[in-house]
Amino acid sequence: MAMAAALMAGALRRGRAGVGGASEMALRRLVSTLIIAEHEGGLVKPSSLSALAAAEAIAKENKVSLLLGGSGPTLHKAAQHAASSHPLVNEVLVADSDVFAHPLAEPWAELLRSVQQKGGYSHVIASSTSFGKNLLPRAAALLDVSPVTDVTAISEPWVFVRPIYAGNALCTVRYTGESPCMMSIRSTSFSLATESMSETKVAPITQVDLSFLSEASSRKSSWVNLTSQDTERPDLANARVVVTGGRGLKSAENFKLLEQLAEKLGAAVGATRAAVDAGYVPNELQVGQTGKIVAPELYIAFGVSGAIQHLAGMRDSKYIVAVNKDADAPIFQVADYGIVGDLFQVLEELLEKIPDKK
Repeated sequence: MAMAAALMAGALRRGRAGVGGASEMALRRLVSTLIIAEHEGGLVKPSSLSALAAAEAIAKENKVSLLLGGSGPTLHKAAQHAASSHPLVNEVLVADSDVFAHPLAEPWAELLRSVQQKGGYSHVIASSTSFGKNLLPRAAALLDVSPVTDVTAISEPWVFVRPIYAGNALCTVRYTGESPCMMSIRSTSFSLATESMSETKVAPITQVDLSFLSEASSRKSSWVNLTSQDTERPDLANARVVVTGGRGLKSAENFKLLEQLAEKLGAAVGATRAAVDAGYVPNELQVGQTGKIVAPELYIAFGVSGAIQHLAGMRDSKYIVAVNKDADAPIFQVADYGIVGDLFQVLEELLEKIPDKK
């Protein structure tokens, strides 16, 4: 595999602009991808499964390895889930150590460098989650390459589309550096075909050699704790319905009305940066350029003006409903349906007429 990566790097240095059809097909056959997969509760997270769709977009003949880290029974359950998650998965690599039980960039970057040096992958993919955004730049620096971030579409194995100017423009970039081509993908832009998921194929599970680990790398940072809301509502990044509130809600107390509506709809609750900065809700609920990127089937915005930074995080939603008393609010320019009126009256009516979720 390392020889394949070397051949590909040579082709990259000669320039891909002049590559002919036969050579291009040969290059596609040399493609191999390492996906940094996240897992929880013994299952691979949906954002990491979306990375499989991105790998398939790079090349249909892609040889994909999934890298999982952590310790204990949940890691091995997640490995089994990963092994049967998609026919494209060629191998599941497991780094079984307490060092990788938490998403710390320093030891994970060392792990990624070691796996890449042994595997010689042409591409490395991570989701644009907090973990992916933290890990990828550090690992890329160790491998002396430049990462391509926030990829939303893949035109060719080394040609990608990514948003710029807070999502107001799309930029097509061609990677011309050395292997591997490291990228983070917006999971909301890639979805696996259902028919592919139904095919039964179980990939082999291999333990990663961890002899490279040193005490120095694990001492650079330490895990303190995880603080999160204790709720049965779906995860904001993967929810089918998202109910979001802005500064127009005026207080943390009023946000409880949104939570009641979310309970009835089986939805996740989101917020604008202004609402988070005002202390109405914790920052883990922030949607936008500096928060979470979401693309649910239904996005309902209450008291959201529609700042560019917020629109960058939700403009890919299938249906957008906006409720705002200002008829000129920018949110109405992207909304499929809009209600100009008092959001509290609208909320009260919705809570009254929508039955409780069974």
